[in-house]
Amino acid sequence: MVTASAMDGALAGAEEADRRAGNAALRKAAWRLLPFIILLYFVSFLDRVNVGFAALTMNHDLGISAAAYGTGAGIFFLGYFLFEVPSNVILERVGARRWIARIMISWGILSVAMAFVVGPVSFAFVRFLLGMAEAGFFPGIILYLTFWFPGTMRARIMGWFLVALPLSSIIGAPFSTWMLGTNLLGLRGWQSMFVLEGLPAILCGLLVWRMLPDRPSDATWLRSDESAAIERALANEAAPGGHTTLMLALTSGRVWHLAVIYFGIVVGLYGFSFWAPQVIKSFGGLSNQQVGLVTVIPYLLAMLGMVGWSWNSDRLGERRWHIAIAAFAGAIGFAASAVTGDPVLKMAAFTFAAIGIYATLPVFWTLPTGFLSGTGAAAGIALINAIGNLGGYFGPSVIGALKESYGYGAGFLVLAVGLAVAGILALTTPARAPVRQ
Repeated sequence: MVTASAMDGALAGAEEADRRAGNAALRKAAWRLLPFIILLYFVSFLDRVNVGFAALTMNHDLGISAAAYGTGAGIFFLGYFLFEVPSNVILERVGARRWIARIMISWGILSVAMAFVVGPVSFAFVRFLLGMAEAGFFPGIILYLTFWFPGTMRARIMGWFLVALPLSSIIGAPFSTWMLGTNLLGLRGWQSMFVLEGLPAILCGLLVWRMLPDRPSDATWLRSDESAAIERALANEAAPGGHTTLMLALTSGRVWHLAVIYFGIVVGLYGFSFWAPQVIKSFGGLSNQQVGLVTVIPYLLAMLGMVGWSWNSDRLGERRWHIAIAAFAGAIGFAASAVTGDPVLKMAAFTFAAIGIYATLPVFWTLPTGFLSGTGAAAGIALINAIGNLGGYFGPSVIGALKESYGYGAGFLVLAVGLAVAGILALTTPARAPVRQ
């Protein structure tokens, strides 16, 4: 006769075997997908922020003032905002492979077109179109990752994906500033930079069609039992309340609360990214290539901080304090950089701010993916990203507007306030049960 304890033991053994099979399948999926997705975001962010390095010579060549540059650099996010939600809803319906390929090819073409702007008006116009073209890419990838990886490991997965942000500057900074001194096919250095850094997006868009399966069941490199194990892992922690509708996501107070938090983070992120080369150049005595090398320092340390902080968040199953502490660190760094005149101390403060900003990002994106699902997830994630990325317009623009009258310090104090508010609001986010491995 089979006893109850024997049956319980058999069930526990089966569950343990299923868990091990699921973890093995998830590791396999991570190794196959993440390197390529990191490459895609690397190219995306490089094409978004290389304008900061181009500005070292482009602004003089085209007669673009600090205020006009700040507005033109930031107007990217207005186009991004307008098309973000519809783009992500389309992606959820037609599949990531088709839509991300379209996004990358169109933004690659427009990134190359940046080489041929002739003044402040055309500069702002092409930047606006570039934002329209890229709309939906980042939230689309965030949504795509939820089709593959459960919440227990999502901060780590987001951390490895988002490592492309500082990595694009670590590699892109010295390359972009080196390009400023070259002349390719009769183009000025900044024009050559836009061409050479825009072409990879087009190539990657073509590769997406072949290399990015929409769901685990579509992956030819997964066995049927492996794809089934991943699907079971995801089903076991489906978002509370089941499928989230489009309207519910767009009218959710929790979604808008997260959008405001993300706005404060992004104010700091792009205020730093678009102006860091010029601020470092203002220290004096550095060539453009040396500026590129020095710019690597904060991004390298930010990359390490991002990975370690997201791992710790998953380890502890805690989100809110991890976001808040990192945001407060970014605020302290910007405030310190605003009040010190010593270049070494200013650079140290800048680096501390970068570490704080980047550490918030992977942990933050575990929050909306933890309670949204279905079409509502596509719309809600896109709305959070769209509203938040308006901070990418505000941050660079306010620095440009204040610099001409008050210097860089006043703008950095504004960035500090934005991050401090984001940290405070993060602590008021409704808590969920801890997520543990």
